[in-house]
Amino acid sequence: MVQDITECPGPQSKLTEINAYVKKSFHDLRSRIEDLEQMAMEQDKESDKQALVSQVQGHRKQMLGNQTAWRKANLASKLTIDKMEKQALLDGPDNTARQRKMTKEGLAQTSGDITESLMSISRMMAQQVQQSEETITTLATSSKTAQETNEEFKTMTGTIQLGRKLITKYNRRELTDKLLIFLALALFLATVLYILKKRLFPFL
Repeated sequence: MVQDITECPGPQSKLTEINAYVKKSFHDLRSRIEDLEQMAMEQDKESDKQALVSQVQGHRKQMLGNQTAWRKANLASKLTIDKMEKQALLDGPDNTARQRKMTKEGLAQTSGDITESLMSISRMMAQQVQQSEETITTLATSSKTAQETNEEFKTMTGTIQLGRKLITKYNRRELTDKLLIFLALALFLATVLYILKKRLFPFL
């Protein structure tokens, strides 16, 4: 389509017709990219989400490149058509009332077409700025998600380390309790044996 615009011989109405088709194509493409971005946001796995977000950014970059080529082709084509129309006016017959009228109408139409084209380019640039802002927002969101995930990992690591320390502490306490119980049982048995010895064998 950019090649068609570059090679458009005129008139301005033909160029306007091609541009209308290009605008519709860009609109459809932008809608599909937004659908893909929405799909990315709905993914459960972070790896799938990042893969789709990367595809969205690639498509948007390619679309911006196509829009830049489109604008350049439009400007080149308009200059060519304007030059051809001016040359046709210079090469035409003697000025008559009818020719002056047609020239004025042609200039008015050309001026209107150029104004419309400039307005279209302005709107397109505004859309590109908005898309860039959305891309930056998406990147910021992805970065924030990665940071939150990292913080969660750090918290989980701290919890695991604390749990490991508590388990080690409980194991030591259990060993100490067993040792105390063993000493108490030994003392109890020694006391029982001593009492039996005094009762049964007082002469020893």
